[in-house]
Amino acid sequence: MTSLRHNRDPRDGYLDAARACILDVGWRRTTLTEVARRAGVSRMTIYRTWPDMPTLLGDLMTREWAGVVERVVAAEPRDASPADRLVHAVVGTVRTLRDNELFLRIVELDPELLLPYLLSRRGRSQDGILALLEEAVREGQADGDVRPGNPVALARTMVLAAHGFVLSAHTMVDDAVTEDELDAGLTDLLTRALAP
Repeated sequence: MTSLRHNRDPRDGYLDAARACILDVGWRRTTLTEVARRAGVSRMTIYRTWPDMPTLLGDLMTREWAGVVERVVAAEPRDASPADRLVHAVVGTVRTLRDNELFLRIVELDPELLLPYLLSRRGRSQDGILALLEEAVREGQADGDVRPGNPVALARTMVLAAHGFVLSAHTMVDDAVTEDELDAGLTDLLTRALAP
């Protein structure tokens, strides 16, 4: 799979400041003025880049989730089959997102921010991830390692399955089942779903 990110954007320093604010006080209590203060720039600099906090948050989440995927993809085993690399990437992304401090803070303090992406529409990050998955499915199909079928549908099926493992795995972990066992189940689920 290829990368979602490109070179460092000059706005990354402002996004770093926004990320720090959200980690400290949550999204609802973070203002563009506070982001500007932490970034060491004028309010107008921030306002010229983002007209409001939802726009800034969209850019921050896109950067954060793309960075997660980029790190997981970079760690893919190069000697594995296309299907195994694909499964590794999805399960690795799920694990990494579940431990991501920004994601955890949003879930803890402002979970309603995620609802539009689960109930109403896809976000830029989801579209970027879907594009990478579609490309990887096509590669696996060309190699004979992934079953025939609509690559778009296969990619979307994987993302839908992953949503539950990212957002709800903690509700299924107890004395009877560990998180590692659930991740092994996801690995098995995806492996079987992609098998020719």
